[in-house]
Amino acid sequence: MRDVVSPDSLRDAVDATGFSPAVRAGDFLFLTGATGGAPDGTMPDSVSEQCHNALAKVVEVLKAADLDANAVVDLTSYHTDIETDFAAVDAVLRAVLSEPLPAWTAVEVARLRRPGARIEFRIVAHAPNTTTKP
Repeated sequence: MRDVVSPDSLRDAVDATGFSPAVRAGDFLFLTGATGGAPDGTMPDSVSEQCHNALAKVVEVLKAADLDANAVVDLTSYHTDIETDFAAVDAVLRAVLSEPLPAWTAVEVARLRRPGARIEFRIVAHAPNTTTKP
């Protein structure tokens, strides 16, 4: 069974793209990739600011599923310049996520879909279904 999780604040993005911000499948929540665009649509130059923006979106989606950042069990980060940006990304992730940290894979890519994006996060969260079936 798949259930879509979609915060009201992302309604315009969902309408524009047709993609779900997150899909719950069994006891896991799979989030759509999050880049670091600002709420006004601009893309900051700073990779740290992009990380904070992207993780704020992640936390918003998790909250819509009645979860918090502690639910994150798997994270994939896509970097356009991993050598330059990794330390800053690592610092932001450690500030936002609590220990034990989730499993993490970091990958360098040629570019990301959003112009100016330097980082994108792909998140899987543990989201046990607490409803009981009759």
